[in-house]
Amino acid sequence: MTTSPLRIAGLCGSLRKASYNRLALEAAGSLMPAGMELSVLDIRGFPMFDADVLAEGMPAAVRKVREAVRGADAVLIASPEYNFSVSGVLKNAIDWISRGDDQPFAGKPVAILSATQGPLGGARSQYDLRKIMVFLDALVLNKPEVFIGMAPGKFDAAGVLADAPTREILGRQMAALQAFVQFVRRGRTQP
Repeated sequence: MTTSPLRIAGLCGSLRKASYNRLALEAAGSLMPAGMELSVLDIRGFPMFDADVLAEGMPAAVRKVREAVRGADAVLIASPEYNFSVSGVLKNAIDWISRGDDQPFAGKPVAILSATQGPLGGARSQYDLRKIMVFLDALVLNKPEVFIGMAPGKFDAAGVLADAPTREILGRQMAALQAFVQFVRRGRTQP
């Protein structure tokens, strides 16, 4: 009997095509254990959250991402830190995705990583993001935490994550995410 791979929905908190967080998501996808697949979702078409727009109906770009998050086995979020917190782009996407009683983060395993040009690697952003995810009833993977500080020196000219210690911790996080998803699934099947 073959099992289908775990589907991981990736959200990037930066719209820049060559952002370090997008590159980190790609690296995470390449370091996932066998049986996991990453699909990075496109939030570029999301309008700024506006309840008047929502009252007219969920925008198509938002509906598409909401359903991808709902159908995923887990979510992997990579985001920079802006002004000591979550990027506006990511916060806007979460605000849209989480609207309604049927918001898809509830009960969903979520792993977080961040890459920044500064030395702290997005730690403050991650802590704020964890609070948001807890409020949304997501199940946030606690460890290992991945903070990619001084990111320009960790990626080569082709955008590949070349720093061995960073690759190692990111690979450990992906293995932990796989085990976490399986743990959550077992818990849901217990009598």
